[in-house]
Amino acid sequence: MKQPSIDQYLEFIRQAPVYEVARHTPLQRAPGLSRRLDNTVLLKREDLQQVFSFKLRGAYNKIVSLSESERRRGVIAASAGNHAQGVALAAQKLGLKAVIVMPKTTPDIKIESVREMGAETVLHGNTYDDACEHAARLAQEWDMVFIHPYDDPLVIAGQATVAMEILQQIDTLDAIFVPVGGGGLIAGVAMWIKSRQPSVRVIGVEPDDAPCMYEALRQGKRVVLDQVGLFADGVAVRQVGEETYRIAQQYVDEVLLVNTDEICAAIKDIFDDTRSITEPAGALAVAGIKKYIERDSLRGQTLVAIDSGANMNFDRLRHVAERAELGEQREILFAATIPERPGSFRQFCSTIGLRGITEFNYRYSDPRKAHVFVGVRTQNGNEEKQLLFRQLEEGGYDYMDMSDNEMAKLHIRYMVGGRVKDVQHECLYRFEFPERPGALLRFLNRMGQHWNISLFHYRNHGAAFGRVLVGMQVPPGETGKLQQFLEELKYPYWDETENPAYELFLN
Repeated sequence: MKQPSIDQYLEFIRQAPVYEVARHTPLQRAPGLSRRLDNTVLLKREDLQQVFSFKLRGAYNKIVSLSESERRRGVIAASAGNHAQGVALAAQKLGLKAVIVMPKTTPDIKIESVREMGAETVLHGNTYDDACEHAARLAQEWDMVFIHPYDDPLVIAGQATVAMEILQQIDTLDAIFVPVGGGGLIAGVAMWIKSRQPSVRVIGVEPDDAPCMYEALRQGKRVVLDQVGLFADGVAVRQVGEETYRIAQQYVDEVLLVNTDEICAAIKDIFDDTRSITEPAGALAVAGIKKYIERDSLRGQTLVAIDSGANMNFDRLRHVAERAELGEQREILFAATIPERPGSFRQFCSTIGLRGITEFNYRYSDPRKAHVFVGVRTQNGNEEKQLLFRQLEEGGYDYMDMSDNEMAKLHIRYMVGGRVKDVQHECLYRFEFPERPGALLRFLNRMGQHWNISLFHYRNHGAAFGRVLVGMQVPPGETGKLQQFLEELKYPYWDETENPAYELFLN
């Protein structure tokens, strides 16, 4: 199909029969976000479609337009998951054969969903672009109709029905934020919005490790990224579409970039307000709104975020939960050096005060000084971080901020410690204590200065009880005092000194 004019596009959008498979989704106020950000934030809940994504709109609009001879050939598509489910559902409804080529990195939940709709799946390559090239070859070889996920006028028109609904649901708004991969959604949304309310800003949001539309608009040409990050797999595209780029140049106001921590924080924000779990690509728009408000110091505006999908692998939630607090600047990670002597841990924790400690990792390595990896919960972001660091300086502690250190956040925090040779009379205990501010300091105060701590590991996991692993150097003649301490503490404890894992990796 040749490039349609704007008037032709608007007619395609009006006539799109997407509601044969799609539903009108709510435009839902996010009360917590709106209150915190001092702006009205509205979520367009495309995660509530039956395939948990907006993609079925464009896929169905394209496939239903095929001629009878094209339908008999069957359809083939390449997708990281959401377009695949849209194509599979459309083919199932129309009784067509469907083959979906998906990257090997596609979450299992998306692969299984496609198979359950009767489509055949082919796993190929590590990115969408690898899968797309393979699907194009198979389309020629098997004589099937290729359904592009974004670079097709009818797909773009189908996605634009999201914007048509939004303007039916609200009279006035200031800006709409759209997740961007190949550009099909933002191209359709921008055309419809600008044709109806040109003063409304249309803002795309991409991960900073997959900025294909951002770079295309910045450089004035479509670019091919060397590689893309896969965390937000739904938008992991190395090059925007030719037609979507042409439209974006005309109608999109700007594209913002957000990092993984900011995406994770946005997933948590959406969960807090809706009790729904959005996939990383689906949370991009909320992450973009937060960055936009902070950058421009906005107040009192009405902002819409398209919550584009909820196809989240359950095991990915571990990473999201780990990084969300950092993305919201509600956790500070830092390394500090403290003296290696009894009581130094207690003194260090007293300097931190009653702030909630989220992580504390340490292993004896030097008879003079100890390096600890610490996480602290914060409410005021950078302001409280600077206050904490001033207190550490006044206490005479050397420290290093690790909050933006990717290697530390991904790996080092789990590798602090190891086997040592010179620790005498070490015993190992595991404890549980109530998860509340001050619990760790109380533990250390009860221990007093009796024994040197040779190992300490604690990480808050959101449970009702904190879990701590502690190594203490207790001379043989003081085991009675140790037992008295354990009984008076009144925390559940387990002696792990004979645990084979300790013998293999720590002792």
